Amino acid sequence: MVRIIPMASSIRPSLSSLRFTATSRIGVSLASQNPSRKLSLYHFGSAIPQSQCFGLKASKLLRGDGSSMAISAAGNMAQASTNTSQENALDWVKKDKRRMLHVVYRVGDLDRTIKFYTECLGMKLLRKRDIPEERYTNAFLGYGPEDSHFVIELTYNYGVDAYDIGSGFGHFGIAVDDVAKTVELIKAKGGKVTREPGPVKGGSTVIAFIEDPDGYKFELLERGPTPEPLCQVMLRVGDLERSINFHEEVSVAPYFS
Repeated sequence: MVRIIPMASSIRPSLSSLRFTATSRIGVSLASQNPSRKLSLYHFGSAIPQSQCFGLKASKLLRGDGSSMAISAAGNMAQASTNTSQENALDWVKKDKRRMLHVVYRVGDLDRTIKFYTECLGMKLLRKRDIPEERYTNAFLGYGPEDSHFVIELTYNYGVDAYDIGSGFGHFGIAVDDVAKTVELIKAKGGKVTREPGPVKGGSTVIAFIEDPDGYKFELLERGPTPEPLCQVMLRVGDLERSINFHEEVSVAPYFS
């Protein structure tokens, strides 16, 4: 089990850690921009290749001079060769027993956030604990028991009602049966929609983007029934190769393009 701990600050950044253990089935995407402003992406820790996550029929990892990488995708191309084939990915899933436990981040109003996640996103409040001697309260939410599902751990620090999210955190990905219906529910509850439902650029998967009461972004992806709706965490990094090497060596798994 590996825990990634950020800079020692009680307030910033508000996204504080990811924790891993056996049998991971959630994906993490890392994004970076090189000097020429080309977006670079990296996806790891999921049993599903990145191309399937976004409904693309082809996705190829392109390497430049060794200092940058970029994803190139086109909806009508033939299946491109990838660093890890789908067959190898499924084989890895059978053999690797690690999994991501939870992600921890801070919110300004715990009850407000719990209400939004349970009523709008369909999560369940799994447990809640108050640590008065340390002046904080935790709440764990997700789509299944902690011993088998990736969950969110919210932290409320006494007396702190807002945080600077920063630019490193991108968004969470949640799989839903009907994106449009979910968006309408969120609007009816007073939630903020930043990208209306529609096909992802270059693909067919219907997506939308929303924000929770603290400004954390969520991508809604239209998929069939899945045992793990909380399916992705997107982070931005300054050195993509360094981050890939770190995660391959000490945290999760090979990447899937």
